[in-house]
Amino acid sequence: MKIWLRGARLRTLPLAISPVLIGAGTANLAGAFDLNLVLLALGVSLFLQIGVNYANDYSDGIRGTDDNRVGPARLTGGGLAKPKSVLFAALISFAIAACFGLAITIITNQWWFIAVGVLCLAAAWFYTGGRRPYGYAGLGELVVFIFFGFVAVVGTDFIQTLELNPLAIYASFMAGSFATAVLLINNIRDIETDIKSGKRTLASRIGRKPALAIFGFLVLVPFVLVIFFWLVAPATFLVNLLIIPAILIVIIAGTAKDAKSLILALQLTSMLSLLFAGLLCYGLFSITF
Repeated sequence: MKIWLRGARLRTLPLAISPVLIGAGTANLAGAFDLNLVLLALGVSLFLQIGVNYANDYSDGIRGTDDNRVGPARLTGGGLAKPKSVLFAALISFAIAACFGLAITIITNQWWFIAVGVLCLAAAWFYTGGRRPYGYAGLGELVVFIFFGFVAVVGTDFIQTLELNPLAIYASFMAGSFATAVLLINNIRDIETDIKSGKRTLASRIGRKPALAIFGFLVLVPFVLVIFFWLVAPATFLVNLLIIPAILIVIIAGTAKDAKSLILALQLTSMLSLLFAGLLCYGLFSITF
């Protein structure tokens, strides 16, 4: 169980929870909050994230990408589990996510959601899977920004409101920024080993210093964007109390001399995203109908 929990990469799960919290908050602001649908959306998001983690472990492992990694040992690359078992865990996770998604589709009677679900599963698998994974072509950050930002936040809002909410679209940039920052700092840590294995991530393409500059921007920009929400939900100003921890995270990443410091920055950024989303959600729920 310990091994499989490690493979699920629990420290990345805040990135799955955060956009759902934000989408719940914007839907509440629109007077359409539905707890049951939010919980189903949370199930979709969590098991998609877990599935992505297992699928990434499997694909990178069989390619040999993880043979010389400097971070925590992976299930496949580290020889902790058989590749077929890791692949099975990924497929089971995707299937559970699909079941939650199908429940949302039936409840809302929006059958086109199935197409969105298929697209999400394809994005999850082809990040490192398939013959030409987009994660190996430097497109991982862009896709993560779209799916953990726009799709997750607007999707959570839409299943409740059944309309495109401009505030949800705006808020999706915040969730997307944090998720992208976490992936980017992870890839910054692995620049050297990724180059050796032929995995050309954005960080390995542009270099450490430019990648760190983008990371700092992604961590700090949500604190600027959230200022607009002060106008519609004044309590959201509480989010900006986290600006000091955010600055410290950027400093830790920028001055990191070893992989451990970058791993710490990754973990702190992931938790910061959850705290940010939680306080933003609280602020948006401070206005009730």
